Amino acid sequence: QVPLVESGGGLVQAGGSLRLSCAASGRTFSSYAMGWFRQAPGKEREFVAAITRNGGNTYYADSVKGRFTISRDNAKNTVYLQMNSLKPEDTAVYYCAAQPRGSIVSVRYDYWGQGTQVTVSS
Repeated sequence: QVPLVESGGGLVQAGGSLRLSCAASGRTFSSYAMGWFRQAPGKEREFVAAITRNGGNTYYADSVKGRFTISRDNAKNTVYLQMNSLKPEDTAVYYCAAQPRGSIVSVRYDYWGQGTQVTVSS
């Protein structure tokens, strides 16, 4: 088990920025690749971004590329999602997730946080 707790969500105007954090418990955080996903009302959950175990590689959905940045601090057991130039269509519940496999492309995630709401007003 890898308990994950997201924070940093809130209400922001279009064009603004937010930074989400996801804190993990335990001593094996660096063994897990991490991802961010989101789910808007009435829509399926979608992939946003992922980062490898050592932070050396990242991968983004086309819809957020150039606006969002995923990073991690293994000493703090935390992964971040910096979101800039936010748009109303970014409104969703954002979830972080963890998986122990090496790949970060088209891979299943095993552990999930409870989510944090991000609302972007126009």
